[in-house]
Amino acid sequence: MAYHRYDAVIVGAGGAGLMAAIQMAGKANIAVVSKLYPPRSHTGAAQGGISAALGNTEEDHWQWHMFDTVKGGDYLVDQDSAEVLAREAIDAVLELEHMGLPFNRTPDGRIDQRRFGGHSRNFGEGPVRRACYAADRTGHMIIQTLYQQGIKHNVNFFDEFHLLDILFTDDGECCGVIAYEIKTGELHTIHAKTVLIASGGYGRVYKITSNAIAGTGDGVALAYRRGIPLMDMEFYQFHPTGLYKLGILVSEAARGEGGIVVNGEGEAFAARYAPTMKDLAPRDMMSRFIYQEVKEGRGIDGKDYVLLDVSHLPPEVIDEKLPDVTDFARVYLGVEPKNEGIPIQPTAHYAMGGLPTNNNAQVILDPAGTVVPGFYSAGESACVSVHGANRLGTNSLVDLVVFGRRAGRHMLEEIQSRELAELPANPEETAAKEIADLLNRDKGERVADIRKAMQEVMMDKVSVVRNETGLLEAQKEIADLQEAYRHIAIQDKGKRYNTDLLEALELGCMLDCAETIVHGSLVREESRGAHYREDFEARDDANWLAHSMISRKDRGFEVQKKPVKITIFEPKERKY
Repeated sequence: MAYHRYDAVIVGAGGAGLMAAIQMAGKANIAVVSKLYPPRSHTGAAQGGISAALGNTEEDHWQWHMFDTVKGGDYLVDQDSAEVLAREAIDAVLELEHMGLPFNRTPDGRIDQRRFGGHSRNFGEGPVRRACYAADRTGHMIIQTLYQQGIKHNVNFFDEFHLLDILFTDDGECCGVIAYEIKTGELHTIHAKTVLIASGGYGRVYKITSNAIAGTGDGVALAYRRGIPLMDMEFYQFHPTGLYKLGILVSEAARGEGGIVVNGEGEAFAARYAPTMKDLAPRDMMSRFIYQEVKEGRGIDGKDYVLLDVSHLPPEVIDEKLPDVTDFARVYLGVEPKNEGIPIQPTAHYAMGGLPTNNNAQVILDPAGTVVPGFYSAGESACVSVHGANRLGTNSLVDLVVFGRRAGRHMLEEIQSRELAELPANPEETAAKEIADLLNRDKGERVADIRKAMQEVMMDKVSVVRNETGLLEAQKEIADLQEAYRHIAIQDKGKRYNTDLLEALELGCMLDCAETIVHGSLVREESRGAHYREDFEARDDANWLAHSMISRKDRGFEVQKKPVKITIFEPKERKY
């Protein structure tokens, strides 16, 4: 076992983790732990843009952005947090520009902006150009820019180190992590004054997903095992335009540039459901529109997909503004977007839920907002909540940079005022035992079989449309898979680059995330945003205008309600 001591350890080298690291670089002794080479972090897969009310191409205001965020999240958004997001988005985007991020430009040299789903002018009067973009590879440019800044500022990177445990003192202070060095199989204890979980989401619990293979919810699940509640896990966003059967994302930018979704009868059906915003209605709504069209037999040739049509756009727009997504269609489905529609279906895309935090990215323990000393989270692993029941397109990248930046700055303050807490006795004991058990068991269940079963259950019964019958079946099946997981065996017994072992560890984390998604979905007897119950179709503000905080207890689960913070915008029915 190796021992390291730092002021701060950041788990995850995506946008949130790197943004936090840059705030502390040169001012504190920090380490960034990532199970991937940092530029491979999932931030790099974000395509369409990062929202900020710059007003570069038409009038815009941060108050309009805040309203769209709250309305898009079906009024489950904490409005104080939404104000922070919308106000600070402007400075954060300009900071990225000053770091050298190569945004697309207007003719007069300013950052160019495009339309995106759910973004409106004057509090809902119609689309507005708010998404700042770099072609359709905005996330790629952000991760490259931030990583370059990390290298420039001599950040200590622990690349290809897998998180195994989060350490807490007996009185609840966070004091470090245990990580597994993939190259050697050695355990590393990283002792720190502050810990930031910025390890991303858990889309791989679903069969059809836009998420990278690494999106397995490690940081979220490990905190959950240590008694930290998870918030709003029932809200999982399905992006309406994933490549058919593959889930690879076709960015909302395609619709922002004028693409339309058509059914098997050639109808641009979104206008029938959302007459004002049409194809730029929020993602949860567009996903349900597609689900309904397919259910009523209007899929393409009666199958379970529709088409995204950009063939009417000028070829130069496709080549200059949508080069990657149209290439995906050519490579993976063999279609030419300039001439024909792209087969699409909803794909598991983004976790609105995660570790509950306040506006300084400090993890909280209960509805009263009790802070866990030294423990932070930002990005998709966190739930502030600025996304509520449905994240607005382009707000993920803003969330990363705004709350990653806030996390780094607040951690710096805490480092200066806080002593290094003592490690618990035998800090690596839990992690070492878990690995030893996996390596020493000769016979047992296959990881791949359990993972496949979990992904199919979640896709079939806990996706775009849900009901009590399906959720109860899913709950039992996930519990059975949890039991089977306790008896898994792996073939590779080696120490170096043991991917068998890593996949087994990731599966355990995914199952923990899956059980909270299912249980949260069962408890919330209403439809709101991405959580749509056929048996409770109406939104129920009287009982459920609240966040759910779920904890695992000896005899099942405990769910507490945390009130939504409402400052300006009173909840109304969402209409687009």
